[in-house]
Amino acid sequence: MPPWMLAASALIALTVCAVCAAAVTEVEEIDLSRAVLLTPPGLSVREETTVDFMLDEVEKRTRIRWDRVTRAPADGRPVVALGRAPRLAEFAGRHAAEVSAEANPGREGYRIRVFDEGGAPQVVVAGSDERGLLFGAGRLLRNLAMSRDRVLVSRGLRIASAPRVALRGHQLGYRPKTNSYDAWDLPTWEQYFRDLAVFGCNAVELIPPRSDDDADSPHFPVPPMRMMEQMSATLDRYDMDVWIWYPALDEDYSKPETVQFALKEWDEVFSRLKRIDAVFVPGGDPGHTQPKYLMPLLEKQAASLRKRHPQAQMWVAPQGFSQEWMDEFLEILKREPRWLTGVVFGPQVRLPLSTLRKLVPSRYPIRHYPDITHSRQCQYPVPGWDTAFAVTEAREGINPRPLQMERIFEWTNPDTVGFITYSEGCNDDVNKCVWSALGWDPETDVRQTLREYSRYFIGEEFAHDFAEGLLALERNWQGPLAANEGVAATLRQFQAMEQTARPQVKLNWRFQQALYRATYDAFVQARVRYETELESRAMETLAAAPTVGAGTAMDQAQAILDRSVREPVAAALRARVFELAEALFQSIRMQLSVGRYQAINVGRGANLDTIDMPLNSRPWLLARFAEIRKLTDEAARLVEIRKLVEWTNPGPGGFYDDLGNLTAQPHLVRGKGSRLDPAYWESALTGFSQPPGGRWSWWNNAEALHDNTLQLRYDGLDPKARYRVRVVYAGDTDRWKIRLDAGDAAASRPVHDLMARPAPVQPVEFGLPAGSVTAKGELLLTWSCEKGRPGNGRGCQVAEVWLLREAPSRR
Repeated sequence: MPPWMLAASALIALTVCAVCAAAVTEVEEIDLSRAVLLTPPGLSVREETTVDFMLDEVEKRTRIRWDRVTRAPADGRPVVALGRAPRLAEFAGRHAAEVSAEANPGREGYRIRVFDEGGAPQVVVAGSDERGLLFGAGRLLRNLAMSRDRVLVSRGLRIASAPRVALRGHQLGYRPKTNSYDAWDLPTWEQYFRDLAVFGCNAVELIPPRSDDDADSPHFPVPPMRMMEQMSATLDRYDMDVWIWYPALDEDYSKPETVQFALKEWDEVFSRLKRIDAVFVPGGDPGHTQPKYLMPLLEKQAASLRKRHPQAQMWVAPQGFSQEWMDEFLEILKREPRWLTGVVFGPQVRLPLSTLRKLVPSRYPIRHYPDITHSRQCQYPVPGWDTAFAVTEAREGINPRPLQMERIFEWTNPDTVGFITYSEGCNDDVNKCVWSALGWDPETDVRQTLREYSRYFIGEEFAHDFAEGLLALERNWQGPLAANEGVAATLRQFQAMEQTARPQVKLNWRFQQALYRATYDAFVQARVRYETELESRAMETLAAAPTVGAGTAMDQAQAILDRSVREPVAAALRARVFELAEALFQSIRMQLSVGRYQAINVGRGANLDTIDMPLNSRPWLLARFAEIRKLTDEAARLVEIRKLVEWTNPGPGGFYDDLGNLTAQPHLVRGKGSRLDPAYWESALTGFSQPPGGRWSWWNNAEALHDNTLQLRYDGLDPKARYRVRVVYAGDTDRWKIRLDAGDAAASRPVHDLMARPAPVQPVEFGLPAGSVTAKGELLLTWSCEKGRPGNGRGCQVAEVWLLREAPSRR
């Protein structure tokens, strides 16, 4: 059984002493620049891989390649002793014997100690097993102060540790639908495996040649099957578990011939990989097979898999299931099929993780499949994200979210045996390392992880500043953008680092990513402030139409709005974004544009192509101007212009909510909020869409997921008045019908039954039921969608709401 399947209690971390402070002084640190690497003779292939890893990574950062020896030198040079604990005691002297005699921290664990008590200094890295040796080497690398021609280590460094979460992995798919991975050759992949191992990653999930993707990519250096073979073999040398994400894509598995085709196709993949530890099959997203057909297929696939890889395991996720299919799936699990290893909780599972854990038989562990790569329309969206970011940097931008990732991990970890994250490229690199570090020790200080990330990947001189910059990038995305004064400060932080950075740092793709994000954020902020002001001035101009005339007012307003195109703001920032995009393509093959870098489509991280998306209602207003100009009657023109000017005015005694605007949704019932509910099971969240030619307020909405409801609550109403409600239904899906009710649960009355959303998007208006719904001066409006629906759970989406007080009737 693979190590990650052991109970987490058997893998308790034993941190017996904190790492010494990072301050570099001659008194506190030992110089390892002239050190030798002492290893036992006759190492295994995996141990030799770790030795090469250690020597290579030190050399890349310092230009120093330690001599490798099997006996301690007599010339007084410092020694770094690296090996599995039992063997170290045999050959590396009394210090190694002392470390080996300490309590074994557990499987995958290690002990690290620095000795400087007379004679040559010695650093001992003792792994509990082959994997522990790899992780011990990685932990030492994170704690070395490495710079040009110099390696230092803290005198007091003493660590004994083993992972507390059994499975700590990431999906790395060599396929076209990624923003960088499809262009990576094998050396790039191996380097990335090393980078992830440094922070404790012990598993990688591959994707087979046929998935929900194009068959080929212009970036592929080798065909997909060959790369998959090479990746599996390389991961085996590092003793990292190999998973396969294998969607069941064929149309009808009720047909025996379809099942036979799938068995043959999958077996071809199984037969060609050196190592497979587990196969994970999503029930949907992609694939869409009813459980009563999916599970028998997987039983056959599990038998076929184990002929090639006897210890391999089969996992399944109920992603995208309707309630009917979920019920059917859970009934099958009650029979406890022995061929099934466990269940995966991933995107589009319609039950909260805690509920799923209660319903799935205890014999089946649950693995988490968290989406760490996307920022909107995803499993864990960025909370409170500004629409300007959502439509420019979009769904798959560079997204360091360390503190949010920590919260999601805390929220989900108790119910799982671990995780393999969902990733579509190197845009989420920081998030991967945060998850890996938390998986090793859930109590780790994320800020310390960021400092170690920065020290190791960027350089000792930026250990603090770069870490703080990553936290600042996360803060850039929190709350209304126009008012966020931290955005400019974040850019200044990275620009200051760039001014003093060595050439190697400027060529470092991780540094380039952070600088790209900081620059892009600042550019979008400059634009949204400018274009918001232009729209405000245009509306003031339109308000003068009764005085200057409809045609003149529209001409003047259009001239103001068109300044965003004729006289664009922050041109230097925009140019710098394009320069950094080119640098990222050259350094790590990030495909930030379809036209320039042949990204597969704009939605897959190609946010260079959306950098100029409009950030106000200009397209909609120009379209309305064109329609109004067709009117021949001046009075009619003025009526239509007044509608534009008074769009958000609900009139006397009325109320207005722009439900996608964080500053204009006073009546929204938000629920628990992202801190307690990061997947928004019991909270309203902000959704985004891009209706062609739509008003800016239609590009965002409030939404509720799956069978949850969206609510607005009002008080201070006139109990004697009658009210009407005007609604704009806008969102990213019009597949599902929506319903509106008024009143609390005890006295709820329909405002309208399930209805299709108007297309194109436009306001619709309804009278509220007479009588009790506002009799106490209060009102609760509740929207819901069709129950039990399959898919991603979105559909209950509302963009704007006016509560309009009707004028008293005259008799």
